[in-house]
Amino acid sequence: MTSTELVNIATEVQEGSEVATFAGGCFWCTEAVFERVNGVNNVVSGYTGGKEKNPTYADVSYGRSTHAEAIQIYYDPKVISYQELLEIFFYTHNPTEVNRQGPDVGTQYRTEVFYHDANQKKLATDYISKLNQSGDYNRPIATKVTDYTEFWLAEDYHQNYYELNPGNPYIINVAVPKVNKLKKHFPSYVKKKYASEK
Repeated sequence: MTSTELVNIATEVQEGSEVATFAGGCFWCTEAVFERVNGVNNVVSGYTGGKEKNPTYADVSYGRSTHAEAIQIYYDPKVISYQELLEIFFYTHNPTEVNRQGPDVGTQYRTEVFYHDANQKKLATDYISKLNQSGDYNRPIATKVTDYTEFWLAEDYHQNYYELNPGNPYIINVAVPKVNKLKKHFPSYVKKKYASEK
């Protein structure tokens, strides 16, 4: 596999890692959040949840597919649990918005958890029930919990977009606040090399 290929990477699990797959709006934001989390070995941006093979950014971003922008997280379960990843995911985006996140509107920006096994499904559904009962939100949680099928890697220029484009107005105005939410609410989870970044 070359980095420029759009491929199904469902089976490409790093040794010793487990996998989580989340959709929570623009993948530039969610990727940046989880790249900073202790125990996360790698995060890749891509497309999932749809029927089309080999989707492209143009297909997804213009609503010409049924896929969502999503991230695939490879993490060390000895360092961080799936439950903790869920808590970070729900806190750093708005799980009550239907088919949008902030300025981004469309089904491709929906909030969704794609479970890889029965345990992930139970943890996600139980946590959503807990959030709905917490009184912390004015609207019900809109996040869907869906059986994972396949994940299509996004184009090269979307990978590590936050790091490579720090001056992009979208990054400054939309992604940075989400990263800052992580740092403020989950300081002990942030990798040391990111703790002092502005």
